[in-house]
Amino acid sequence: MGMTIAEKILAAKSGRAKVSPGDVVTVQLDTIILFDNNFVPSNWRDIQRVCDPERIVVVFDHRVPAPNQIAAGAHRTGREFAKRFGIRRVHDVGREQGISHQLVADYGYAVPGSTLVCSDSHTCSGGVFNALARGVGGPDIIYAAVKGETWFRCGETIRYELEGKLSPAVTAKDAFLQIAGVHGDHATQNVEYGGSGVAGLSINARKTITTMSAELSAEFATFECDDALTQWVKARTDKAFTPVKPDADATYKAIRKVDLGKLEPLVALPDSVVNNSQPVAALKGTRIDQAYIGSCANGTQDDLELAAAVLKGKRVAHGVRLIVVPASQTVYRDALKSGAIATLMDAGASIAPPTCGACGGGHMGVLAAEETCITSSTRNFKGRMGEPSSRVFMASPATVAASALTGAITDPREFLN
Repeated sequence: MGMTIAEKILAAKSGRAKVSPGDVVTVQLDTIILFDNNFVPSNWRDIQRVCDPERIVVVFDHRVPAPNQIAAGAHRTGREFAKRFGIRRVHDVGREQGISHQLVADYGYAVPGSTLVCSDSHTCSGGVFNALARGVGGPDIIYAAVKGETWFRCGETIRYELEGKLSPAVTAKDAFLQIAGVHGDHATQNVEYGGSGVAGLSINARKTITTMSAELSAEFATFECDDALTQWVKARTDKAFTPVKPDADATYKAIRKVDLGKLEPLVALPDSVVNNSQPVAALKGTRIDQAYIGSCANGTQDDLELAAAVLKGKRVAHGVRLIVVPASQTVYRDALKSGAIATLMDAGASIAPPTCGACGGGHMGVLAAEETCITSSTRNFKGRMGEPSSRVFMASPATVAASALTGAITDPREFLN
């Protein structure tokens, strides 16, 4: 029997002819990303050597610019580490700043057939590039930086066949919430996305799906490669690569179809992403205090342009805070050039610098007791964005923007035909 995309990359990077579910393999790593949380004193270990400075990237993203002394100290430790070993790819404050997973997309750090690790759980975002990317633990990232390798257990693969085309007010975030709401947890499993509907999804939209796949507890999330993906990667790196296709006789635990054309705007209720999605109409009128657009899943140029289309010529409701966080300096600059940032600001949005920010409860918009937020970020767990008594609803940037206008959860189709 043949292999899935994940199985084929695991085999190639471990020197094996075949990898099957249940196999434990040691794989060579192409890219190892360390971010600011790794350099916090309670996590950091003094490394005496690295495998290859050209395979390592240092990123400050979770708490940047530094909001406190601990974060500032972690940044300094990271700078000293990069200088000590001659690491060139350093994304510091203001200098190519951004969330690590967006930087992977901006700079071509993941290419088809490659492997990438970082100790942030949403690292599976990089699988959009027909690669294997996964979050690993803090000790594992230290080992990876020293040895240039790590181990994985190969899980079974669920394949999603995406068909049809999204309507203007329905997004890839809604497609993910449909999958999470219907099929729930995918622990120990890989997810593979393909089908005729992929061609109608931008690379940013596809990246939303792989990034959010962390919320399925998936091991790896991968997309098949097509011309659009090849062009995106070649425009950002001169690395050689070979696209990886699943074998025609690959074995899947299940193959499920998703008709993109039949989807509607969805909202995940507070405290859980899986098995917790409702049509936006079911939540209509739920009052909000804050609306948040950003994160590694939905802080792209596409997301900012979509929000601007909803908000253009209008004003955010009195008493609602709309916080917009571009996922990288590249996204920020592009949105400035397009006029999206001006539109958002004219509507009353506060534009924050690229950072993980309030998505992880760090800064730039944490919630007070009993407050309600609707967010396009990655998680809605209790206490995730601030005080545990606050409520976090999750939706697409279009739904978040529409809700900011009315002061309550609102169907974006009221503003987008």
